[in-house]
Amino acid sequence: MTVQEILAGVRAAGVAGDVVGPGEPGYDLRRRVWNGCADRQPAAIIRAEGVEDVRRVVAIAARMGCPLAVRGGGHSLPGLSTCDGGIVLDLGAMNGVTVDPDRAIARVGGGALLGDLDRAGAPHGLVVPAGVISHTGAGGLTLGGGMGWLSRRYGLTIDHLAEVTLVTAAGEVRTVDADRDPDLFWGLKGGGGNFGVVIEFVFRMKPLDRVETRSWTYPPGMMRSALLALAAAAEAAPDTLTCSAFVTPAGLSLTVLQSGTEIDAGAWDAFANLAGPGADGPRYTDFVAFQSRGDAHVSWGRRYYARGGFLERLDPGTADTITDIATAMPTADSEVYLIQLGGAVARVPEDDAAYSGRAAGWYWIVQPLWDDPAQDAACLAAGRAGAKLMAARSMAVNYVNEQADTDPSIASQAYGATKFRRLQALKRRWDPGNVFRLNQNIPPE
Repeated sequence: MTVQEILAGVRAAGVAGDVVGPGEPGYDLRRRVWNGCADRQPAAIIRAEGVEDVRRVVAIAARMGCPLAVRGGGHSLPGLSTCDGGIVLDLGAMNGVTVDPDRAIARVGGGALLGDLDRAGAPHGLVVPAGVISHTGAGGLTLGGGMGWLSRRYGLTIDHLAEVTLVTAAGEVRTVDADRDPDLFWGLKGGGGNFGVVIEFVFRMKPLDRVETRSWTYPPGMMRSALLALAAAAEAAPDTLTCSAFVTPAGLSLTVLQSGTEIDAGAWDAFANLAGPGADGPRYTDFVAFQSRGDAHVSWGRRYYARGGFLERLDPGTADTITDIATAMPTADSEVYLIQLGGAVARVPEDDAAYSGRAAGWYWIVQPLWDDPAQDAACLAAGRAGAKLMAARSMAVNYVNEQADTDPSIASQAYGATKFRRLQALKRRWDPGNVFRLNQNIPPE
């Protein structure tokens, strides 16, 4: 199919939302996604206004056999929310969030961002544990698993998923939960966008009472010792505390968040030895503000590569590896990121969801970050080399959301052999033609 034929076919389908193609007003703005490396030229971009638009776009993509990119927040690291010569289905207008405070339930549109969800819950003292950057799409994050600052206390985002409504490859609108098609529901909790276009999520919310944060900074010469001090302190931390680290060529920044009905001053004692040589960083008591503190650093249009993985523990050899990788990064903003897991995440049985890695104590991301396309080769090479070193120290399973490459081994390795076979069976049932293939793909064969 040519670009002109695809665009004509989309327009003939009678979608209600705006449709733009190459050279038309608004096209260059609409085709932009978060990662500046993903500079693609789709044949048609449709900003869906509702479920009927979604059904029609899925149907025409299946009939034409052209690539179909589903864009929620546009945050896909490998640029899978856009494509060359295919269709982009933009859910950005379907971004409503409705909170029922009496039932502690949130209904979230497929195009909503994490910030939309955080802000909707805050007036009611409620939250869905999710990611750490507020302009991330809630949909893509959830379908991969969803981890962040409140995961140790409350679990992953998928652990609070009550119901999902999606459009399947056959154009059917289905609502699934633990009772209505529990097998598909299992696969949606970590299986990515392989099974359909999710138009609404229903989450069980949790109380978000008080939060307090502290942070410390260290020069390069103290990075290794600070990482080991962090590891020791984190071992003793209650589930109400979560630790995180950003390791860059310029030094190390550690942040700890505590949440609870009451802030336990004594819980900070384990971190007394983390006081860095410089002044403490800014402290937050407002969670919504804290969630957006990194938004400008990882802003839209910058260039990103990232690969991540799970660590059972942060040991001295791993601290050495992290320090070496960060020191060798080609740009000042590049980083190795760590976030503590365990707690409530580990208390959910491994077989509860497609997501794998419940036993991990930490998650890491090696992430070069740059702005000049002339640095692409150096940054990509550094990212891949660093990730390879970290992978050698990591668990076998992985997290599909933080992988900037798309080679076929990623999905099969991420879930392990047993879960991957179960996911393939689901794929054969719900998408035998692999219409939804722009993801960390689970092929039906």
